[in-house]
Amino acid sequence: MQFDEIDKKLLHLLQNDSKQTNKALSNILGLSVTAVYERIRKLENQGVIISYVALIDKSKVEKDFIAFCHIKLTQHSQDYVMKFEREVAKLQEVLECYHISGDYDYILKVLVKDMKAFREFMVNKLTSIDHIGSTHSMFMINEVKHTTEIVL
Repeated sequence: MQFDEIDKKLLHLLQNDSKQTNKALSNILGLSVTAVYERIRKLENQGVIISYVALIDKSKVEKDFIAFCHIKLTQHSQDYVMKFEREVAKLQEVLECYHISGDYDYILKVLVKDMKAFREFMVNKLTSIDHIGSTHSMFMINEVKHTTEIVL
C-alpha cells in the first residue's frame, strides 16, 4: 500500500496521540477538517488503522513484573499447535505470544504483579496447558525502549 507524506504524518500524529481532534490535526497538517476526517476513514476502511487504545502505566496498576517465557511443545502437529494457541490466547497475563523459529516454539510476554504472581501463573495456568514439553523464563531488569509506533 502506498502512503503519501500527509498520510505518513497523519499516522505518526495519531500513533502518538489518537485523542487529537480532527480540527487540531487539520491545523497541523494544513488540511480542512473534512479532508482529515476522510483520510482517517480511508485508513480505517483499508484496515491500516485497526484500533484505538489507551496505554496504561504498568506501575500505576501494580503490574510491572515482565517475564519472557520460551515454550517448547512436545510435538508439532497441527492439533497441538492449534490447541496451545487457543489456550494461551485466553490467559490475561499474556500480553503477546509469537510462534518463533529456533530452539523454542513460542515466546510469550507475560505481565503480572510480582514474582509470586508469576509463579502462580506458571504453576496454575501456563503449565496446565497440554503438550508443553519445556519452558524457559527470563525477567525484565529495565525497559530500555518500548514503543507502539510503526514508522512509515
